[in-house]
Amino acid sequence: MSGVQMITVTEDDAGQRIDRWLRGLFPHVNQGRIEKMCRKGELRLDGGRVKASSRVEAGQTVRVPPLPPSDLKPVETPNRRISDADAKMIRGAVIYKDDAVIVLNKPAGLAVQGGSGTTKHVDGLSEALKFDYDDKPRLVHRLDKDTSGVLVLARTRQAAQALTAAFRHHATRKIYWALVAGVPTPYLGEIKCGLVKAPGHGKSGEGEKMIAIHSNEVDSTPGAKRSHTQYATLYRVASRAAWVAMEPITGRTHQLRAHMAEIGHPIAGDGKYGGSGQENLGDGWGASIGGVISKKLHLHCRRMAFEHPNTKKPLSITAPLPEHMKDSWDTFGWSEDLAEDDPFESLR
Repeated sequence: MSGVQMITVTEDDAGQRIDRWLRGLFPHVNQGRIEKMCRKGELRLDGGRVKASSRVEAGQTVRVPPLPPSDLKPVETPNRRISDADAKMIRGAVIYKDDAVIVLNKPAGLAVQGGSGTTKHVDGLSEALKFDYDDKPRLVHRLDKDTSGVLVLARTRQAAQALTAAFRHHATRKIYWALVAGVPTPYLGEIKCGLVKAPGHGKSGEGEKMIAIHSNEVDSTPGAKRSHTQYATLYRVASRAAWVAMEPITGRTHQLRAHMAEIGHPIAGDGKYGGSGQENLGDGWGASIGGVISKKLHLHCRRMAFEHPNTKKPLSITAPLPEHMKDSWDTFGWSEDLAEDDPFESLR
């Protein structure tokens, strides 16, 4: 038997049911065993008893009781060989590499981790990113499948610990670019509201969606979290569309997508939050502006700044736009060099 383990919940795992969170760490622990742990008070969250459906939050400590060796063994996964084409693709996405960090410009449409029906993802393809190391690099944060841009991986355990802590304590800066419906006003502003997860459908909760609520309702709404985004309208196409930069101050699920939809300017190509279902009205705005804009999500993590885990010096990485967004920028006569590196400098 293992001893009692005290495990801190990371920012990326916040909001999960505790049974799913535990199976993510120990996949061989079955549901019946987890529910028994809850009934007997063996599984605890910040010292308190829990139900299998209780949600974990970032920074909380979970007490995991002693587990038999059969529950601790690693998951047996099929030994799938990474194709030469996939290896070339993921290596071609590398935009920075040193002895501690690898940074990708993640392609839109490539999931970061596996899930129901997802067989190709960054975590699986990272075997092709070992280069001269024995171990594959480790994920330290996530991007949505359809979001492109800067994705940081740690090459060593020490780097992973430092970077995970940096993301958890918001000691990083991320600037995203998006094409949105209409033109946000004021041009420079912030969005503050609560976000609460609406349940999806299916056994794994597919289709989950974040619902915005007033900040005054957060404390009285189970599962709601405060959220904060800064935005800057950089360029516009009459009143139809705008190039917007966004900096998430908090890191909630689908935060940028939900926030832009909440102020009436959903991100182009966002089927979940309204950026793909708008009718062409008198000014010609629709899901693809008369059919000239790709239906893919137009959301890109353009720049990320953080402290290097080894040198402790500031490191800033910029990722070029994906092809479908480049095409849209070309259509509007925009170029990447038109925007400042930090459009929020005046707010700092």
